[in-house]
Amino acid sequence: MARRHSGLSQAKLAEAIGVQRSAVSHWESPQGKNPSVDHLRSVAMVAGVTFEWLATGRGKMQLSEDAMLDSVSAADAILVEDMLELRLVQGFREASPRTRIALVEIVEELTAKRLGRSRPKRASLGSE
Repeated sequence: MARRHSGLSQAKLAEAIGVQRSAVSHWESPQGKNPSVDHLRSVAMVAGVTFEWLATGRGKMQLSEDAMLDSVSAADAILVEDMLELRLVQGFREASPRTRIALVEIVEELTAKRLGRSRPKRASLGSE
């Protein structure tokens, strides 16, 4: 119900929360298992519904505007100014430590090229 209410396909919801589409299908099946608490939290955030309603069926389905603002972590609220930035931050947070290093180096290189500068030499990020 939450997925359909938000207009998401099973594939889009699965992609947004980092699971296979078959997991979403399984959760929605009458014989399927329930998602974990972490997955329920993610579904609630992506679908814009309250966790309590999604997990128990009680309370209001829709998040109030204040609740939507309160549900954004402090770090996201400070760092994120637009949807592209949000995607970048989310991707970085989900990446392995080794991939994070590569991402930072790529962004530094692209920024330096865009600004017509050479990228400053820095100590290896992996040793920090």
